[in-house]
Amino acid sequence: MSTVLVIGAGGVSSVCVHKMAMNTGIFGEIHLASRTRSKCDAIAASVKQRIGAEVKTYEIDAEEVPAMVNLIRKVNPSLVVNLALPYQDLPIMDACMEAGVNYLDTANYEPKDEAKFEYHWQWAYHDRFKEAGLMALLGSGFDPGVTSVFTMWLKKHKLKTIRQLDILDCNGGDHGQHFATNFNPEINIREVTAPARHWENGQWVETPAMQVKTSFDFEGVGPKNAYLMYHEELESLAKFVPELERARFWMTFGDAYITHLTVLQNVGMTSIDPIKYQGREIIPLQFLAAVLPKPETLGETTKGKTNIGCIATGEALNGSGEKTFYINNICDHEDAFAETGNQAVSYTTGVPAMIGSAMMVQGIWKGDGVFNMEQMDPDPYMDMLNAHGLPWQVVELDRPVEF
Repeated sequence: MSTVLVIGAGGVSSVCVHKMAMNTGIFGEIHLASRTRSKCDAIAASVKQRIGAEVKTYEIDAEEVPAMVNLIRKVNPSLVVNLALPYQDLPIMDACMEAGVNYLDTANYEPKDEAKFEYHWQWAYHDRFKEAGLMALLGSGFDPGVTSVFTMWLKKHKLKTIRQLDILDCNGGDHGQHFATNFNPEINIREVTAPARHWENGQWVETPAMQVKTSFDFEGVGPKNAYLMYHEELESLAKFVPELERARFWMTFGDAYITHLTVLQNVGMTSIDPIKYQGREIIPLQFLAAVLPKPETLGETTKGKTNIGCIATGEALNGSGEKTFYINNICDHEDAFAETGNQAVSYTTGVPAMIGSAMMVQGIWKGDGVFNMEQMDPDPYMDMLNAHGLPWQVVELDRPVEF
């Protein structure tokens, strides 16, 4: 059994901590810290009520490296699980190196002052982690995370090479709000409003945000409009699956969401540039995030399903020519809430965070340096998905996708 320190107290953290508490044979002690200790205490109380396990809580500013180092040394974990904001990835990695502990996150670093999603800041830590004999695992959420594992499982078991890859993220849930985001509003809106990029013929192709869309019939949800977006796993997949000719990421949004977002953009509420208001400097998007419904409060009212997966086309392993496979998971919002008190968007990220942590603390995935999910053996991770609430299915399609 291992001791882990989880940083962050949002919906993803709540799911991850609940699932860790359900696996006491892997996670002996669970410690939880965030800027607002009361949020940690609320998660700990839920875990105690639902599972009967103890979670120790702390208050910490994850951007204060000396304070983080002191907390890590006090807790003495074998792994720090970063479920805080992506802006905090680098200071937490710095603290882990100084304290001599392994690191895991679910989303790549991005600077506060620019909506730029790239791995190079964290990849630059590889040699330092390697020299320290430490491991950092990047992106163990669903997308990124499971989508990368899905891709590598297909390459290991179905396809010798992957020529074309499409990642499809569909949230068919309805939370009853006029406008709300299903994960951190600031991160979600920065991501959605950034220019779309996809990988094609060895280079990045950029298009305006939310301009390219297709329709797809998602099992368990129905037909939905999916919009071309940039997502960080495209960068790591292009690196670790070098034969890829084209890789794209698609996410579904309803018409009401697009309308609200367009209006907010038009009036400047999604801007990350500081403005003066009553003598104080504020960032409009942070103000907007403060007034929108908190994602962790949406679980009780959200109904419907998510459907997230990958469609890959390439040369079949068995030499039977080109084949196309669709591998995906369908998750029910109400089932996720019944188990952990959180909706399925948090669940589909929190469970993979727990599984990645389990891979590391058990020594199933190991190495010195900074690693992406594509570099690890997909099989044990896929087995745990089936066993811990995110069962997957794979089917062969008649032809490559035409959108």
